[in-house]
Amino acid sequence: MHILHVVGARPNFMKAAPVLVSLAGKPGVRQTLLHTGQHYDAAMSDVFFQQLGMPAPDLNLEVGSGSHARQTAEIMTRFETVALERKPDLVLVYGDVNSTMAAALVCSKLGVRVGHVEAGLRSRDRTMPEEINRLVTDQLADLLFTPSSDADENLFREGVDASKIHRVGNVMIDTLVRLLPCAKAHRAGDVPNRYVLVTLHRPANVDDLPWLGELLLALSALSQEITVVFPVHPRTRQRIADLGLSALSNGHLRLMDPMPYLNFLALQQQAQLVITDSGGIQEETTFLDVPCLTMRENTERPVTVTLGTNQLVGRDIARMQSEARRVLAGESKRAQPIPLWDGKAAERIADVIARQ
Repeated sequence: MHILHVVGARPNFMKAAPVLVSLAGKPGVRQTLLHTGQHYDAAMSDVFFQQLGMPAPDLNLEVGSGSHARQTAEIMTRFETVALERKPDLVLVYGDVNSTMAAALVCSKLGVRVGHVEAGLRSRDRTMPEEINRLVTDQLADLLFTPSSDADENLFREGVDASKIHRVGNVMIDTLVRLLPCAKAHRAGDVPNRYVLVTLHRPANVDDLPWLGELLLALSALSQEITVVFPVHPRTRQRIADLGLSALSNGHLRLMDPMPYLNFLALQQQAQLVITDSGGIQEETTFLDVPCLTMRENTERPVTVTLGTNQLVGRDIARMQSEARRVLAGESKRAQPIPLWDGKAAERIADVIARQ
C-alpha cells in the first residue's frame, strides 16, 4: 500500500510525525511525504522537521503564501500532477489548513481514497477559513480519524457514515509525549521562572488594529506584575509595526521571534498562564495542566474547556485581564484526563489503515 502524506503548515508536522513512524512498522506499506510549501517561513519549517525527527519531504510544491483562493487553487493544480504520477492508494491529510482541503478535493475528483487526521472538530463559526476547510474535507474523506467524542457527534449530525469514523485520540499529544523529556534543554536561558506566555496570529484578531493596540497596552500593563513572553508571528509583528508599538518590547513585555517546537514547548510547560488564539495550544496546555485563556468567541476543541484548563474570554480585553489576575492568584482550574490522549493515537491510526 502506498500512502501519501500531505503537510503544509507547522501544526501538520506535529500531527504527521507519529503517524509516519507508526505506519513504517506495518508490512507492505510504502510512504511518501509531500510538503505543499503553504507555510511561508521555510527556515522555520526545516527546524520543525529536524526537531520532530521527520524525514525530509520527498516532494515540496513550494506554493508559498497568497489569498485563500489563490493558494488553494495553486495547491490543487500542483498536487493533481503528483497524485496522477505517484498513484497513491491512500492520501492522509491533517488538520484544517488550505493544503488539507485542497488535497482532499483533488483526490475526490481522481477517485483516490482520503484519510483525515483530526476530523470532526467544529467551531460552528463559518467566518473562520479553517471551519470551511474542516467541513469540506470531512464530507470528502473515506477515513475520518477523530480526537474526541464531540468530534464523532459532529460527524454523525452531518450525516457521515458511522463506518468511516474512527476515534483514535489526539496525534498532537503523541508528539508532545514523545518530545516533552527533550524540551527542558531548549528553554530560553534569559526567561525568568515566572512568566505569562502569549501567542496571537488569527487575522480576526491581529488585523483589527485598534483592538490589537488595546491588547498590547493591556499586556504591557500586565507585564508590570509578571514578565510577559510573546513569540510574535510574522503577520502579528507587521501589525505591531503598523501601530508604531514595537517600542513596547522591553524587559517585562518581551516581543520575541517565533520559536521551533521544542523551545516553545519548554516555555508552555513552565508558564504560569498562556494567552492564545491557537487551537493546538489549547490542547497542549490542557495536557500539560497549564492554565489557558483563549481570545476567541468559540473553539473547535470544546473538550479543552469542559475537561481541560482552557477558558474562552472572547475578544474582551477587560475580561482577559481579570481572568489572568485570578489565575495568577492561584484560582485556576485543573485538567481532567481526556480519553485516548495517551500518546498512542498514531498507533491506532496505523492499525485502522492496515485493516483496509
